[in-house]
Amino acid sequence: MKTFLITSFLVAASFGVFAQGEISYHGKKITDNGAIPATQLATKMGDKTEIPAKVEGTVESVCKVKGCWMNVKTGDGQTMRVTFKDYGFFVPKDIVGKTVVVEGTAETTTTPVADLRHFAKDAGKSQEEIEKITEPEKALTFVADGVIVKR
Repeated sequence: MKTFLITSFLVAASFGVFAQGEISYHGKKITDNGAIPATQLATKMGDKTEIPAKVEGTVESVCKVKGCWMNVKTGDGQTMRVTFKDYGFFVPKDIVGKTVVVEGTAETTTTPVADLRHFAKDAGKSQEEIEKITEPEKALTFVADGVIVKR
């Protein structure tokens, strides 16, 4: 009976470990209630330059240095750079292809060449690729207060 109880406990504990591995929270603890697909964010923004939002999408890339930003697919081959409020938290570096929910502020911004080159270096791009960046980029960006990483 003692062996059965110990085995049951170990099996139950292992299920808890696997369940925790499926979802992780970073920054402010948020829920996925009310999240819109990343593909709909540009339409929701309309002509505004900034709106509060909760968005769900798929991670395309992550900062390889320390997880200090990620790019989320927005459709039509486009991505949205997600940074984290006040550089206050990071995400795991191995979440490419995973679904995330981000809550915070969506913005239309112009990213200077120096920042674009810094991001390219963080992403592991070659020096040749980095030097090809010569124009600022106007794009949809997101500053997250909290992130949920799923599956």
